[in-house]
Amino acid sequence: MKTLKGKVAVVTGGAGGIGRATALRLAADGCDVAIADVNEAGMDETAREVRARGKRASVHRVDVSKEDEMARLVDDVHAAHGRVHVVVNNAGVAVSQTVAEHDLADFEWVVGINFWGVVYGSKLFLPRLVEQGEGHIVNISSVFGLIGLPTQSAYCATKFAVRGFTEALRAELVGTGVGVTSVHPGGVNTDIVKSARFADERARARSVRFFETRTVPPSRVADGISRAILRDQGRLLVTAETYVVDALKRVAPSLTDAVVGRFKGLAE
Repeated sequence: MKTLKGKVAVVTGGAGGIGRATALRLAADGCDVAIADVNEAGMDETAREVRARGKRASVHRVDVSKEDEMARLVDDVHAAHGRVHVVVNNAGVAVSQTVAEHDLADFEWVVGINFWGVVYGSKLFLPRLVEQGEGHIVNISSVFGLIGLPTQSAYCATKFAVRGFTEALRAELVGTGVGVTSVHPGGVNTDIVKSARFADERARARSVRFFETRTVPPSRVADGISRAILRDQGRLLVTAETYVVDALKRVAPSLTDAVVGRFKGLAE
């Protein structure tokens, strides 16, 4: 896509964090925005900020893990805006627990939102994007889609899956006019840790302190997403630690143990 002016973007998980920042950046770039989330108050605030930038906004209460709700979202967005050009599959949740102690219901909760939400958002909007011959799908993976960390098995599993799914989809869509980007943020100051399910509240407190003091604002990711869409960039790395992990995994995989050690204390 050569410009975002006059386009329509859908952002899941748009009530806060990376989702809200992306919605606002795309609005600043000239997009009308459809905001999808389960947090109605947060969506309304994002919509107010989009409108303050002179763009149209619609809000859609959607559980992205439900196929029927995501199918309805496609129809509702087209009814509200007439078309869609950009789909940002951002909604995500986390659980902090060892594999041995992990509740399977929690594992399914993470997979439903983090992975199936991306699959539904990509597949169900895809026919209309291909039909119009122009569009872009942005799927939010993570630095945890590059490296596995203790107590993050469910989150890592889904983010690795998002990475593989997105790379395959991009290859399939060559020549269609529809681009695809996999986004890999590192530490970003959002509420995902506060809302995560932790077995140990002390670990939550340590993680919250880390994310509040040693991470980048969501706008850093949003700015990168905007550029990636316009450049048709297949993969976007955000934050220094993501570049370090990516490089180590390529040239010295055994050294990633040192990186894992840096994060391990957050979970103990």
